[in-house]
Amino acid sequence: MTIKLSILDQSPIGEGENAEQGLKNTVKLAQAADSLGYNRFWVSEHHNNDQLAGSAPESLIGFLLASTKNIRIGSGGVMLQHYSPFKVAEVFHVLSALAPDRVDLGVGKAPGGLSLSTKALQEDKREEQKSFEEKLADLHSYINEEENVLELKAAPAPKVKPDIFLLGGSAESAELAGKLGISFVFAYFINGEENILKEARARFKQFSPNGGGEFLLALTVAVADSDEQADSYIKQRESVKVIFADGRKLNVGSLEQAENVISQAGESEYQLLVQKAGYVAGSKENVRKELTLLAEKYEIDEIISLSPIVNIEDRIYSYKLLTEAFAEDSKLKQKNNQGVGIY
Repeated sequence: MTIKLSILDQSPIGEGENAEQGLKNTVKLAQAADSLGYNRFWVSEHHNNDQLAGSAPESLIGFLLASTKNIRIGSGGVMLQHYSPFKVAEVFHVLSALAPDRVDLGVGKAPGGLSLSTKALQEDKREEQKSFEEKLADLHSYINEEENVLELKAAPAPKVKPDIFLLGGSAESAELAGKLGISFVFAYFINGEENILKEARARFKQFSPNGGGEFLLALTVAVADSDEQADSYIKQRESVKVIFADGRKLNVGSLEQAENVISQAGESEYQLLVQKAGYVAGSKENVRKELTLLAEKYEIDEIISLSPIVNIEDRIYSYKLLTEAFAEDSKLKQKNNQGVGIY
């Protein structure tokens, strides 16, 4: 099977670097991804984080579009709970008008930060604000210029609309995407439990009208010249889900971060759920085998890889090896199909 390869970058800030350098590294990586033939390049939204510089993907996307030629550029994702769906639609319509058929709008339900940044982002919100599901439905209608009660149109109306993707790590999110007929990206790098991935894939297929939308897999990928070197890059092998008594859920990278969440929220009733983080690390041959197995098992046509490597030159080299792995596999299959023996 043919697997499309894409990238999600969080603009990490390396030791001795500042946020400006982290963003410049993301631009450099996007340009490398463009020349290497990757399908998409997405940037994330994280707030009040001194290790990640990407807090405003909608701003960074415009610069990346102007800095690249062919690759699709998008958000991975816009944290919709903080924003007006109408304004998000306007922003991405402008981007799509400037760069037709190159813009992706990935949307997430997570806050992209802990309680303090969430309060700051939502300080003017009313208590009766809409649910995430309602906001996503509104955004879908604005992007697709569907009729609405207020007769609002998110101008400008681009000739080619941005593609919408829902990002999530649960079967419920997969079902929501399926019902709306939009593509779904399973955040395997956050929730690496295969039983949840299996359920999400089945639910998406069940609720997708006429097979509309695609099911993509996002996971941490590290490729190096040896399995040992690649494995040394993997620092986060599990994540922690904080579940509050009112049903709110938040995924964080460690128990320490979970404690910070609970402290900032001032909650006394909660549950902590430790779950595997989904990753693949190794030489290019072994990474290709593992990714191909996952793709075949869960009918996945596109892999979105998140690199754990902070050093930009090593990060680019890892992504170069990943494209080489699949290019070599493709050449091998071509030779076999032509009856050429490999010895």
